[in-house]
Amino acid sequence: MYGEIRRRLQAELDRIREAGLWKGERVLEGPQGARVAVDGREVLNFCANNYLGLAGEPSLIRTVQDGLARWGFGLASVRFICGTQTIHKELESAIARFLGAEDAVLYTSCFDANGGLFETLLDEADVVISDALNHASIIDGIRLSRAQRQRYEHLDMDDLARVLKGAAEARTRLIVTDGVFSMDGDVAPLARICDLADKYDALVMVDDSHATGFFGPTGRGTAEHCGVAGRVDIITSTLGKALGGASGGFTASRAEITALLRQRSRPYLFSNTLPPAVVCAGLACLRLLSESTERRDRLAASTRWFRRAMTDAGFGIRPGEHPIVPIMLGEARLAHRMAADLFDEGIYVVGFSYPVVPKDQARIRVQISAAHEQVHLERAVSAFVKVGRAQGVV
Repeated sequence: MYGEIRRRLQAELDRIREAGLWKGERVLEGPQGARVAVDGREVLNFCANNYLGLAGEPSLIRTVQDGLARWGFGLASVRFICGTQTIHKELESAIARFLGAEDAVLYTSCFDANGGLFETLLDEADVVISDALNHASIIDGIRLSRAQRQRYEHLDMDDLARVLKGAAEARTRLIVTDGVFSMDGDVAPLARICDLADKYDALVMVDDSHATGFFGPTGRGTAEHCGVAGRVDIITSTLGKALGGASGGFTASRAEITALLRQRSRPYLFSNTLPPAVVCAGLACLRLLSESTERRDRLAASTRWFRRAMTDAGFGIRPGEHPIVPIMLGEARLAHRMAADLFDEGIYVVGFSYPVVPKDQARIRVQISAAHEQVHLERAVSAFVKVGRAQGVV
C-alpha cells in the first residue's frame, strides 16, 4: 500500500526542490545568541526571535536551574487534574498585570492559545473577521470554529468597515489581527481598528507574539505602541520569543473569557501543563522588564541604525520601525542563494518563499536582537552589500 503513497510524496518533495522552495534546517551546536555555532563554525545570528537577547541570559539560566530543583521537571498532567502549581498562577497574574488585563491563561504555545480560542467563544451565530495576512495559527484556529468567517484586505480599514457593516446581524463580531505581522514587520493600525470596533459593536483580538516585551515605550506590545492599551479585548502571545525564547503561550483577556477558556478550551484541557522551568523563566523575564527598559531601548536604537544603513546601501526593505526587517528580493531562488552566500560570509539569515510568503514576494527576513553589538550590525550590512553586488541586487 505504501509504495504508491511513497511515489506520490516523493514527487511532491521533488517539485518543492525544483521550485527552489526547499526549507533546510541548520543545526545549532550550542545555545541561542547573537553568535551561534553551526557546522563547526561561529556565525552571527540574524534570524532568531530572540528580540531582547534573553535566550542565553545567565541570570535566567540560574533561575531555571533553581526552578528545576524546587518544582521538578514536569507535571505529567493537565491543569485541571493535578497540573497547576503556585508558580503557574503567579505567572498568569504577572502577565495580566503586565498587559493591563483582568486575567491570563497559560498554554504550551501561542499556536495552542489561538487554536483554543475561537471554537470556545464563537458559534454559528457569530462572525470572526480576520486580516488577510494573519498568522497560520489564527487561520487554523478559526477553521476549528463554527463561526461565520470573513476576511478583510491586509491593513485596509475601509475594507474592514465594509465587512463589519455586512456583519451587522451577527450576535458577536470579533475582529482578529496580528499586532505585528511576522513576515513583514507591519504594525496593525489598532487605533483605527478599535474605533471601528466601537462604531460597529465588535470585539478586538490581537496576536502580539512579535511585540510582547519590547514593542511600545515600556514593552507592553502593539496596543501600547498604538495608544490603545485597555481597548483590546483579547491578547494572545508567547513566551517563546522576547520573553526568554523557550516555549509557552497565553491568552490575556476579560475575566469571563479566561474563565470559559479554562472550562472549554481544548488545548488547555487536553495538553500537559507548561513545564515549571519555563514558568520560572517567564516570571523572571517579566520582573526584569518591569524594572528597566534598557534592553528594549537598545533594541530600538539598533533597529533604527540597521534599517537606515540597509536603505542607504540600496536594498529594498519594508518600511517601519520593528526589528523584523524584510529584505525584499522577489524571486525564491535568489532569496535562498543570497542566504547561502551570506552564511559563507558569517551571517546567518534565512530566505523565505512561498508558501510562507506570497508567490513572487520572496525575501530574507533579518531580525535584530538586543544582544547584537554595533560591530555585529556593521558586519551584517557589509556582508549584505558584498553579496548583493555579486547577485546584482544593489
